[in-house]
Amino acid sequence: MNSVLPCRLATLRVAATLVSLFSLAACSAPEAEKTKPPRPAIVVHPTAAGSQLAVYPGEVHARHEPALAFRVGGAVTRRLVEEGDRVKQGQPLAELDAQDLQLQRDAARAQLEAAKTENRNASNELTRYRGLLERKLIGESQFDAVKTRYDSSVAQLERARAQWKVADNQAQYAVLKAPADGVITRRNIDAGQVISAGQTVFVMAADGEREVRIDLPEQEMPRFAVGQPVTIEMWSQPGTPIDGQVRELSPAAEAGLRTFEARVAFSADDPGTATKPQLGQSARVYARTAQTSDSRPAQRLPMSSITADGVDAHVWRMDPDNFTLHKVAVTVSSYGHEYAEVLSSLRPEDWVLAAGTQLVREGQRVRPVDRQNRPIESDDRLAQSL
Repeated sequence: MNSVLPCRLATLRVAATLVSLFSLAACSAPEAEKTKPPRPAIVVHPTAAGSQLAVYPGEVHARHEPALAFRVGGAVTRRLVEEGDRVKQGQPLAELDAQDLQLQRDAARAQLEAAKTENRNASNELTRYRGLLERKLIGESQFDAVKTRYDSSVAQLERARAQWKVADNQAQYAVLKAPADGVITRRNIDAGQVISAGQTVFVMAADGEREVRIDLPEQEMPRFAVGQPVTIEMWSQPGTPIDGQVRELSPAAEAGLRTFEARVAFSADDPGTATKPQLGQSARVYARTAQTSDSRPAQRLPMSSITADGVDAHVWRMDPDNFTLHKVAVTVSSYGHEYAEVLSSLRPEDWVLAAGTQLVREGQRVRPVDRQNRPIESDDRLAQSL
């Protein structure tokens, strides 16, 4: 009995020692985490956007691009042109089956001939009755009845003539003709297809003025106005700026894209337009955009500094007191090649994470450096801490 007791006491002392060691290890883990050197992070100051040069890709279009359609419905019997074909004014483009239209014209023609015959008979009878009235062989009422019949025949003749004209026009509408010289840019029909009146069958780019079409995001629409000067550069002629101006701004956004179409016209007196731009050529439009009317200041940040949770964009701002990162919501108003313009509550003296935004978390401590990996020492507290 006496030999067992010392063994139990020794076992308890060993267990107590192990518990103490585990407790010390558990307490030292957070301390080690806290003393772990913070990861380096490139930070930048936001800069005031103000007026800047924005670039928009575009494509050369014709000033006038009519959508061509038949004025009557029917089955397409012949398609006479293809996309890319040049056409002349009055040239036939497609034909419909005109058999029914021709029958209607023949029927209208027959009605017109019948109306002419009726009018001729009524005119002869009116002449005969006028002579009888002068000789007092008939009464006034009989003459008035004949006069009424004649007037009715005149009205019927005019109506029949108008109906025949409509039927004749409709028979001619079975052939679709080019309204002007130009190029067919789109074809929507094929032989044998049944179409309705007014359905677009071709789109034609008329010869004449050319312009560049660009698409503007919704948030940038307030920055543009009709008549605003811009600069155009053709992809095929880099370094050759051409003066232009905004000619038209769409009042409604395109379905699905939620962008607004803008038409940019070439200046007629610009020497850069000596070589006429060709349809479909790619171009860039440079526009000097001004500060928006939003109460928040517009600022420029590197594209790499902006990230998003779903549709909500944000950046990481560094707290200069403890060098931790915190999310700040931003609204992106425009994108550039390297920089984006944002609206936010950021101040010019704030430090914003410029790279690695997907690798950090809320409250993470960092060691700020510049793009050459040099410690930032503009703040005395920052320099002393590092």
